[in-house]
Amino acid sequence: MTETHDFFTPGTQLLVDHRGGKGMRDPALLEQVLTRALTDRGLPPQQVMIQPAEGRDGVTGVALLSAGHVAVQSWADQDYMSLDLLVPGEGAAKQLADDLARALLPDWTQIRAVLRNDFTPLPPAAA
Repeated sequence: MTETHDFFTPGTQLLVDHRGGKGMRDPALLEQVLTRALTDRGLPPQQVMIQPAEGRDGVTGVALLSAGHVAVQSWADQDYMSLDLLVPGEGAAKQLADDLARALLPDWTQIRAVLRNDFTPLPPAAA
């Protein structure tokens, strides 16, 4: 028998690319923005660690959740930030991505979605 958890809803992981905006070099600002956005969405992080990236101009870090994560990397010299949002709840990742965009004010954003925990049977192979 498989254990289930009420808080987990299979959903979508978002890979977010930002050009421009705040926080490219500011670990304290990113930690504050991530913590606030997650807490406001009812997803208080268990731990947030954002630090300057070693050997390059930018930051690296993660917010750990009880059932997911938010990872962030920036390359400030290229005016680029990547975010990986895996959070429980249908539609929660998109809401979080919107909250982060409003706080960080990127000039441009691209979002790619990856469906997670989808075990839909594959159609039979053609003979």
